Amino acid sequence: MTEKKMKGIILTAGASTRLFPSTLITSKQLLPVYDRPMIFYPLNTLISSGVKDILVIVSPEYSGHFITLLGSILEKYKIQISFKVQAEPRGIPEAFLLGENHIDQNNVALILGDNIFENNFSDEMKNFKSGGHIFVKKVPDPERYGVVELNSEKIPQQIVEKPKEWISDFAISGLYLCDYHAIEAAKNLSPSGRGEMEITDIVNYYLEKKELGVSIFEGEYLDAGTHDSLLEASILVRDKELTKNFDPTLEEAINEYGIKRKEIIKKKLI
Repeated sequence: MTEKKMKGIILTAGASTRLFPSTLITSKQLLPVYDRPMIFYPLNTLISSGVKDILVIVSPEYSGHFITLLGSILEKYKIQISFKVQAEPRGIPEAFLLGENHIDQNNVALILGDNIFENNFSDEMKNFKSGGHIFVKKVPDPERYGVVELNSEKIPQQIVEKPKEWISDFAISGLYLCDYHAIEAAKNLSPSGRGEMEITDIVNYYLEKKELGVSIFEGEYLDAGTHDSLLEASILVRDKELTKNFDPTLEEAINEYGIKRKEIIKKKLI
């Protein structure tokens, strides 16, 4: 049997209204987090774990911005970046539908484009075989997140989206490992009261099949979706020097791209 690859998907589409007016002319994921665009942080999470085939899901308004930045930056390093337009946001699970051909019969690591992790999850990604897997962290405000209740043996019992009553303080982060059955699960979803498909329904799909793994992590985790959290992320990256832990391949590609862009700008000025 052919060994399954780990494909990657970065979801960047969305109106990003919480970051207006900063996002009136470009995508949230292209705003700077300290010294580089936000998109490079989830990209690093995937590349540093050995993922070499990555689909970036973009909104139609800013698709050209992403292609300009990422279209060929990693070609020489044999890392494939492709793009798919999400016409309008219909929920995180739509990433599995838009990425159906990309995933094929393989496994997939889906990461939200505004999520920044201090941790490296390469062991979990490289050892993943089938089912689903989530990464959770204790938070002081679980009512803002989807949370997972764990028993004394750290086995997941239930998933609740933004609980009104205390269930657990283990928040589910924006990184999900799934086998290709997530595609079929997404096809069978109905929109929630918000009018979108919910990622917690995909997680519950694996929970009900008793195929859901959980990793608890303690490093910094930020959803840089507000002005305050974006500023906090930049300060965190600076103070903890998180970019020093970037995968050498990605770091070299970023530096090379920067040099080329400077040369192009100088030529235009002559």
